[in-house]
Amino acid sequence: MSVTALQAAAGPSLAAAAARILVRRAAQAAGVALVVTVTCFVIVQQLPGDIAFRIAAGRYGYDKVDAATAAEVRADLNLDAPAWEQLGAWILDAVRLDFGASLVTGAPVIGELGHHLSATLQLAAVALLVSVAVGAVIGVLAARSRGGAFDRLTDTYVALVRALPPFVLGLLLIIVFSVQLGWVPAAGHGEGRNIVLPALTLAIGLSGLFARVTRDTVARILQSEQVHFARTKGLAQKMVLARHVLRNAGVTLVAYVGVQVLILVEGVVVVESLFAWPGLGHALVHAVFWRDVPAMQATVLALALIVVVVSTAVDLAVLALDPRTREDR
Repeated sequence: MSVTALQAAAGPSLAAAAARILVRRAAQAAGVALVVTVTCFVIVQQLPGDIAFRIAAGRYGYDKVDAATAAEVRADLNLDAPAWEQLGAWILDAVRLDFGASLVTGAPVIGELGHHLSATLQLAAVALLVSVAVGAVIGVLAARSRGGAFDRLTDTYVALVRALPPFVLGLLLIIVFSVQLGWVPAAGHGEGRNIVLPALTLAIGLSGLFARVTRDTVARILQSEQVHFARTKGLAQKMVLARHVLRNAGVTLVAYVGVQVLILVEGVVVVESLFAWPGLGHALVHAVFWRDVPAMQATVLALALIVVVVSTAVDLAVLALDPRTREDR
């Protein structure tokens, strides 16, 4: 069969498999959105304290809030309505992409969500690129010297960065690079240097995981029959690494990027709060503290859908890289 015929046969197969992935992920996104929305609402309703008093404190300050002010806020926001009625109204509005207004600031949630989402995507993209670059280089070098000094040093590095919680690592970076050396600001947003410390905090932890997966994957492929055959043909080591090892390892490594994004979303909440980075994690903490239900539900929904979108992109990338997955699907 000619190359043209192979491409023609593979085209519909690839398109059909991609369509099935998109349909399945769309159904998953709808289910995730519903579960996250309901769970978030129920949790807020179970939090201790008077929600009207907390919202009033967020609006006017604790020193200017009394029972009368809280009662006015409760009546203004219809907080005495049944919980199912409040939840149903929010879901219907969300289906129309209307997330309402913040209970504290009164600003449209969709506008604030766009600002926070942009900041989070910027931070996540930088952290992910750094972690993949550093982890891939360390992993490949460790695999090529399996059992050697650099491999053992890699094990130590992975264990160290995974043992440090993000907030501890972030504080260490602040002390060293901001307080002691004065190279970058400790917190804030608006300058290019502000992203350095939060991105490094996320990237260092992720790079350890990516280095371990890269090392194990590359080491396994280096022992495969196809690599031995390539060496037998007389191909140079660099050519074997580029043509046979890295291309085959790419399927596993691309799939693992999806796992990294899940960890990244978890770390974003802590890191953004620590460095005052105005992303979704920072907004979520403030929304929970002030009981700003519309803002909190929209933020949690955005974080959940980010995971679904990235998982979909990873599935499509693996589908394009590995033809075998088209038959499996």
